[in-house]
Order: sequence, then C-alpha cells, then structure tokens
Amino acid sequence: MTEHSHTNSLINETSPYLLQHAHNPVDWYPWGAEALARARAEDKPILLSIGYSACHWCHVMEHESFENEEIAALMNEHFVNIKVDREERPDLDHIYMNAVQMMTGHGGWPMTVFLTPEGVPFFGGTYFPPEDRYQMPGFRRVLISMAESYRARPDDIAETAQTMRKELARVGLTQNVEGGMSAALLDTSHAKMSRNYDTRNGGFGGAPKFPPAMTLEFFLRTHHRTGNPEPLAMASETCRKMAEGGLYDHLGGGFHRYSTDAQWLVPHFEKMLYDNALLSRLYLHLYQITKDEFARRIVEETLDYVLREMTDASGGFYSTQDADSEGHEGKFFVWTPEEIEEALGPTDGAMFCAYYDVSASGNFEGANILHVTRTLEAVAAQFGVSAETLNETLARGRRFLFEKRELRTKPARDEKVITAWNGLMLVSFAEASIILNRDDYRAAAIKNAQFLLTSLTKNGLLLRTWKDGAAKLNAYLDDYACLIDGLVTLFEVTGDLAWIEEAIVLSNTMVEEFWDADDGGFFYTGKSHETLIVRFKDFLDNATPSGNSVAAEVFLRLGSLLSEEGYARKAINILRLQSESLERYPSAFGRALSALDFYLAASKEIAVIGDPATADTQELLRAIWSRFMPNRVIATGNDADARAATLIPLLRDRPRLKGAATAYVCENYACQTPVATKRDLLSQLEAMASKPPNLAS
Repeated sequence: MTEHSHTNSLINETSPYLLQHAHNPVDWYPWGAEALARARAEDKPILLSIGYSACHWCHVMEHESFENEEIAALMNEHFVNIKVDREERPDLDHIYMNAVQMMTGHGGWPMTVFLTPEGVPFFGGTYFPPEDRYQMPGFRRVLISMAESYRARPDDIAETAQTMRKELARVGLTQNVEGGMSAALLDTSHAKMSRNYDTRNGGFGGAPKFPPAMTLEFFLRTHHRTGNPEPLAMASETCRKMAEGGLYDHLGGGFHRYSTDAQWLVPHFEKMLYDNALLSRLYLHLYQITKDEFARRIVEETLDYVLREMTDASGGFYSTQDADSEGHEGKFFVWTPEEIEEALGPTDGAMFCAYYDVSASGNFEGANILHVTRTLEAVAAQFGVSAETLNETLARGRRFLFEKRELRTKPARDEKVITAWNGLMLVSFAEASIILNRDDYRAAAIKNAQFLLTSLTKNGLLLRTWKDGAAKLNAYLDDYACLIDGLVTLFEVTGDLAWIEEAIVLSNTMVEEFWDADDGGFFYTGKSHETLIVRFKDFLDNATPSGNSVAAEVFLRLGSLLSEEGYARKAINILRLQSESLERYPSAFGRALSALDFYLAASKEIAVIGDPATADTQELLRAIWSRFMPNRVIATGNDADARAATLIPLLRDRPRLKGAATAYVCENYACQTPVATKRDLLSQLEAMASKPPNLAS
C-alpha cells in the first residue's frame, strides 16, 4: 500500500481529476459551502484552480507547483484553495473562464483565478510555471503578489471585483428580434464560413485545428436544402482528411481531441466522448448521403471503440481517455518501422509503413503517428499488388498491431459518466443502429437510456454526473436538452412509446427549472441550483452544442410530433434571441443554424403504422432512415394502440393496408397515399426530396 505524506479534502470526491490532487501538499477543498464559509470567516482570498483529468498542462502544473512543498505552503498560508473539475461544474468554468478572458484576452486550462471570499474574481490566468519563464510570471511570484494586493490594497481589489461582476452579468445578453430568420441568413452563414475553408487540408483556418462537426452538419443540411454540391464537397473532403490524418486512431478507432497543426497530423492525444459522439453522427449522415463505405467504416470503428473502451457495465459511457501514458504524451499511439516490421514481417510491414507514412526519421519525437498521405492505388502500384490485396494486408496489419498495442500501458481513463455527453452519444448509437442495421448499437442505446433515467435522477430532477455507483450535482441545461434529444431519437428509431413519454416529462421539467419567463431562452442553471455570482444563458456552440441550440431543435421536433405549439413557440423564441449573433458569428453557432434550418423547412412527418417489432415495420423504418432527411419527424405505432394515438396525433386514424405495416408520408400534416412496400415508400421520399424547397421567410 502506498503511503502518502499529505491528504486533503478532495479524498472524499468521486471525480478522477479531483482525486489526482487529493495527496498534494496543498490544502485543497472542493467547491462548496465549507470552503466558501472558511474564506469569509478568515477574510482570505480564494485561489480557484479549474481543469480536467485529460488535460496535459493541468498535469504539468500539478507536478511543478501543486506537488512543490514550498509553493503549497504559500498557497495554504494566504489562500483558501479550491479545485474544480470543469466537466463536473461547467457552470463555474463558464463564469470564471469569461472572467479570465476579459482580464487576459485568452483562456484555457488549467485555469487559475483569484476570488474574493464572495466568489468574485479580481485576477486570473491559465498555466503558470513555478518560476519566471516563457515570458510568463512564475506562480510563486503571482501568489506573493496577489496575497500582498489583497492585504494592502483592499479598495483596489473591491473596485476590480465590482467591475468584473457587472461585466460578467452582461455576458450573453440577447434580445428578441422580430424577423431576420430567413433562408437568406442560412445562405450568408454558409458563405461566411466557407471563406475560411482550408482548400488544401480541409477544415477551417490554420493550426490548431479542431474537428468542426457541427459546422459540417450544417453544411450537409445546406447541400440538402439547396442542392449546391459545394458544401457537400467541403464536408466530404474534411471528413476524409480528418480520418486519414493522425487525428484519427487508425488501430483502435475514435478521434483525438484536436490537431496541433493544419494538416491533421499531430493530435493532442486525449479522446473525448463528446467529440466521438458528434463525429460518428457526422460520418453517419455523410454515409446516408454518399453511401461511401469509407464513412461507414469510420462510424463503426468509432462506435466499436466506445463500446469496447468507454462503456461501463451499467450502460453509461465514460468521459475521456488521457493524452499521456508512462509520463509521455502520445506514447501509447506511436510506432517505429522496426516495431511494425517485427509484428507484421518484412513484406507486410513494408507495405503498411508505406501506406501509413512510417519512416525511420519519424514525424513525432522520433516515432510515427499513423496517417495516410497516398492513395491505396498508388501504394499498391509501388509494390506490384492489387488494391484489394493491399487493402486486405492493411486490415490484417491493423488487427495485429492493435493486439500488440494492447500490451502497452494504456492512457488513464476518466470513468465518470456525464449526462449531456451521454445524451449526445445516445443519439449516435440510436441512429447508427437502424441506418447500419446493428442490433448491438440498438442494445447499447436502450441500455444507456435506461441507465440515465434510473441512475441519474433524484426527486424528479436530473443529475449531472455518476461514478462508481454514486450520482451527484444538479444537472445543467445541456444535460436535460441532450438527454431529451436522445430519447426522442430513440423513440423515432424503435417506436417504443416509453421514450417519448420520458422526453415529455423531462421537457416540462426543463421548462419549469430553466426557462426565463421574462426575456425568453433557457438559463444554464436551474431554479434548484445554488446561487452563483451570475446566472447566465449559454448560446455558443463550442466543443459541445449549447443547451439552447439543442433545446430549440428538439422542441421543434416535439412540437411537430405532438402538435404542441408551446414547444415550437419556445424554440422560435430561442432562435430569435440568437438571430443577430448567427448573422455576425455563424461559425460559433453550427448547431443553432441546423435548428434554424429545421424551423424554416416545410414540416415533414412520417407515420409508420404497425408493430415496431415485426419485420415489415422494420423494413419501412430502415427505408426511411436510409435517406438523409434532417427536417422530418418519425412516429411509429400499432393502429390498435390507443395510448399512442392519444399522445401522438400523427398516429391517429391511420389504418393499415390489408393488415400490413403501412407508411404515411406527410407534409404540413397533409399526407400522401398510404404505402405498404419499401419500393413505394422510397419513391414517395424521393419525390419529396426532389421538390423545390419551401422555406419560411
């Protein structure tokens, strides 16, 4: 058993990130009443440090400063020290990141913020080295300076804090603008975003490059709406470049967080659940449009990775995998030519190295990140083999090297389950289950939904996070919105009425807890949440979609499915609040633009009448899901099920044809002739897709 010289209050937490700091000599507290009360009682400033378990520079600052006895003594003497996991407490992260960005012009993690005992920031930054270097002040010097300022210049500190509180209260303020929500806004948004497209490497802008899943989803919708081939070409090329680059794990599946260069070669090696949820769905939709088997392979490899390495036995999906192993970033993922040839033999090894650009000089710290720079045909010609033979060789090589890699020390895994991120992944598994005809994906989606609804609820409210059997923390807006989105999708895929019923209950709770009855839109924190220095609304689609964007789209879907105008009115209100920002900064609102696209399109409803478990009903459902139709809703129910017809008007008075499963394709609640065969249904869907767009103004 390891003996520890120090143990602080974080030892009782469940977050892996907080537990990593439980034996620092720093007297860390989790955010809570005890720490805040101590700061007020002793009139000490708060040193707030925010990070997450897969953050490389968080580990660096811990090793350099938080494990340093002398620096820890300074922290303990002059401050009440609070450590926060940003994935557990995005509310705190949002508030104090805004403050740091106002103070310094940039942000990031680890985030270091100095607060008054009331929690108001007066100084902040990100990573600080222990001593002055990198043209940055040393953390030791910052600590002494902040302690002295708080003691000797209380009036200055109070003035700064008052100014910051006022500025933070202004962040995210919006107003309801009539008009402006038109197809022209969608067109200009696409045009503005396209101007930043990297024609050589795909994606947008230069280094560092983040996978733009929500922007590309909007581009697929733009192609669908207009017939313009350009947005589809941009999305297709970016998806191929990302999946051929080092951003993608060619052996184990799944995407790393981002690329440090413009070519998608050298990633920051952490893997986040939300990235893989958003990207697997993007590639799935690309497959629906193009039927490109490459896109399908990336979807399946990514979701198989999640099932294999990121799924708890309970059905929840874990949060992240670290970038580091054995103290080195990326060590788990890189290769030398010698290692590959030893595993595969000289002939297969040489072909594998040629295709994945593995060289003696390497492309990352003397080793190689696997990536593709040449076509299969070009490499096959080099070795005098067919493309089919090379493809088989590469597939065999990936299997062998994956097995060999499994013997290495794996990166650490953050095994907490976050409701919002699970909701995103639930959508991807549910859609993939029917589009790709994968029963294991369907089972994973159902098990995940059951787990979230039973293990992450308390007293009628959702909770944010779960680990090792313990769930805690009030859920935020994105937790509700993303789970509702997942449940509605699961209903559309399975026809099980229980999922839409649960979605309705959660939707009504979300309105009660989060809706701003005065100015519209959803607050990020609910009525039952603790009082913080500001209560804000989040509209930006950043690494994950904002709760307001997801809520807008899912409320439009619920409004159409249930014929409930109340849902639709709230969705329209959210979009109006964002319309000016959408026009000015479209790249920050990819999911919101998709919601606007849904709102402006003519409402399309598809009812499938039949037992969801029977083969004929499933055949019709798979036919519907075989097409990319982003602006439609699907309801499935047995014509003998009075409960379904009562809840969902789309299912009322829809008889089956001669006892067979029957589809009704409707637009604005006016339906075409009912059909009972896959061929006839596809013909109607094709005719609907070929009609000119009917967009609201």
